[in-house]
Amino acid sequence: MSSIVLYMWISLDGFITGPDDRPGQGLGRGGERLHRALALDDGAEPSSIRPADEVSAQVLAEGLDTGAVITGRRTFDHSGGWNGDHRAGVPIFVLTRSVPVEPAPGHARWMTDVHEAAAAARQAAGDRHVLLHGAEAARSLLAAGELDEMSLQIVPVLLGQGRRLFDDMPPAHVELELVRVLSHPEVLHARYRVRTAYSGEPSP
Repeated sequence: MSSIVLYMWISLDGFITGPDDRPGQGLGRGGERLHRALALDDGAEPSSIRPADEVSAQVLAEGLDTGAVITGRRTFDHSGGWNGDHRAGVPIFVLTRSVPVEPAPGHARWMTDVHEAAAAARQAAGDRHVLLHGAEAARSLLAAGELDEMSLQIVPVLLGQGRRLFDDMPPAHVELELVRVLSHPEVLHARYRVRTAYSGEPSP
């Protein structure tokens, strides 16, 4: 069965964006610092990213070798929906609390149930993994027991403010197993397997 893997660039103090993240400024003010090793600006298409080092190139290639994408609505909107095509026409399952009147663009599909989104994405991905985007979507899949691995690219910077990846977590432990570490002066790539997840009601 296909694995669902969260890929996220994160500061040492836990932020995935700077403050004031919004459409047209998806990384927030100063958040582009997190993606310096990818030479990524807001609005860049995934296929146009040119990593600055071989380690980041390897991790990025793994992340893009995906059969499906799950993303939260906020991430989807802030990225302009990737114009309906994250990469190579793979299906995009967008978690949202309410389904908009307008259909999702391109290869995207609105989903309100975390378990249904995970099942659909796993089926669509076939023998490849599912790429997960977004902080709230990550917490929702983790709560639902649907998140298999986390690939966290830890950048040696303290952003101080912005949007945290693991905000609003319940008072329960989530056990992880470190399965790989790749290092570079610009970023530490740590990959974890989720061993146990807390129980609770997920929200998209």
